[in-house]
Amino acid sequence: MITLTSITSTMTAAFLGSFVEVVEAFTIILAVGVTQSWRPAFIGTGLALAVLFVLVLIFGPLLGLIPIEILQFVIGTLLILFGMRWLRKAILRASGYIALHDEEKAFAAETDQLKAQAADRRADFLAGTAAFKAVLLEGIEVVFIVIATGARPGMLPYASLGALIACIAVLLIGFLVHKPLSTVPENTLKFVVGLMLTAFGIFWVGEGIGTDWPGADLSLIGIFAGLAIFSFIAVKMLRGYYISHSEPVAQ
Repeated sequence: MITLTSITSTMTAAFLGSFVEVVEAFTIILAVGVTQSWRPAFIGTGLALAVLFVLVLIFGPLLGLIPIEILQFVIGTLLILFGMRWLRKAILRASGYIALHDEEKAFAAETDQLKAQAADRRADFLAGTAAFKAVLLEGIEVVFIVIATGARPGMLPYASLGALIACIAVLLIGFLVHKPLSTVPENTLKFVVGLMLTAFGIFWVGEGIGTDWPGADLSLIGIFAGLAIFSFIAVKMLRGYYISHSEPVAQ
């Protein structure tokens, strides 16, 4: 049964997850365009989108041949692993164990690398390859997020719409400001997305094994809240441990 809650949660998860991935891809594309030229950037991006389209065209219809319970269980399991990977990194970043991800630094690093290759006769090819790889890899993750969040019958169009809005939003903002989206709180987004994807994964696995969730789709809110509480406690404990075991600053 399609409800407003399921539509809202599906679109939100697809939007936030896709937004993060598109920001990362856009940073590389922008670095290629600014450093080398926009021609290899657009060619690499276009080829990657074409490959993604073919992959979706080939493998998309196969999903309809799989029983929904098996599909939900398998996708739910993968979604838990995928979401917990993001959540683990977000917790470690928030607690200070690993550095925060900085799109501006990523842009600068990619730009420096491309400048070093500028004297190479294959500069355009290398620049286009960088854009191709960035769009293809991040695009595959977007496709996975859309399929995973839209696993329930009738939800795939809403998940796709959420991802499409994210792509358009990043492109519009990026081209308007003409710089990496360093002002976007990406680490906060990754924390939220990690929570949402893990919550969806737990929900789909339960659906796959026939769990009768209390409140149906509303149980997603409870799962999300439980994971959020656990994650914030983990951040607080790890931050305290990190501070207590850090070397004192020399006076």
